[in-house]
Amino acid sequence: MDRHLAMETFVRVVDTGSFSAAASQMRVGQPAVSKAIAQLEEWLGVRLLLRSTRSLTPTEAGMNFYVRAKRSIEEAEEAVLAARGAGAALTGKLRIAASVCFGRLHIMRQLDRFLEKNPELEIDMVLDDRPINLVEEGIDVAFRSGSLADSTLVARKLGQARRRVMATPEYFAKYGEPKSPAELIAHQTVIYTPDGGGVSWTFRQGSAETSVAVGGRLKVTAAEGLREAVFAHLGIAITSEWNFAPELASGIVKSVMNDWELPSLELWAVYPTGRMASAKAREFASFVETCIPTTQSESLKRPLTA
Repeated sequence: MDRHLAMETFVRVVDTGSFSAAASQMRVGQPAVSKAIAQLEEWLGVRLLLRSTRSLTPTEAGMNFYVRAKRSIEEAEEAVLAARGAGAALTGKLRIAASVCFGRLHIMRQLDRFLEKNPELEIDMVLDDRPINLVEEGIDVAFRSGSLADSTLVARKLGQARRRVMATPEYFAKYGEPKSPAELIAHQTVIYTPDGGGVSWTFRQGSAETSVAVGGRLKVTAAEGLREAVFAHLGIAITSEWNFAPELASGIVKSVMNDWELPSLELWAVYPTGRMASAKAREFASFVETCIPTTQSESLKRPLTA
């Protein structure tokens, strides 16, 4: 039994959730995958997978082995990359997590550049607006915005964006443009609950600072819902410019009160605790860092305050 190949096969089975999908990825027959797992279980003397007609679930021993086997495979790939030197194409598999809106607007639209540079690399993109457990989900790098609730996370700051007061020109034509925080009270605001402010926001203008509680009949938990509500002229959004970058550039959405500043929103590349970030994860984080400026509205850029 080729132990390294058997470990890689097991990791593929867990990642894909099936023998057939793992076989397809490895370009071998399903019987070869089944045989490798059986030999691995016999060699270890434990059962690694619970099989049923509908699901394939790692046992506790299987999950422990999976985490360490995946790490071992990554370290072997690191050794290969180190031997080949800088500029070598990445290979293997990379599992990434990001919010739906950020992934769609700022990663997917430029992902072809990264894939063309690394033709032997496979990417699993987990798009979810909820924070997920990076270790349990087998995530190599996640992209999260705002303050990090868990101080033990290994993270690198990639950039920051302004929060803005935004709506469609049609909405402003009908209800008028607010010129100051106090005027927001008379408007309908689509409340984006995960964005850190909710209904209460603090604005700054020079040395002046004022807080306002905005009102709104609609609350949403996902940025995609916020976008659709704004496009339907349902109200004003107070959120990161990243959530409306293409529309700010095209004029579909308009930013007002630009002489007032809100707390900026930070973007972080987050890696699983207790693991060294792989070369693949680090390079992908650097790639995402290059995506951010090109997707912001050039006409609205200005220096960010700390």
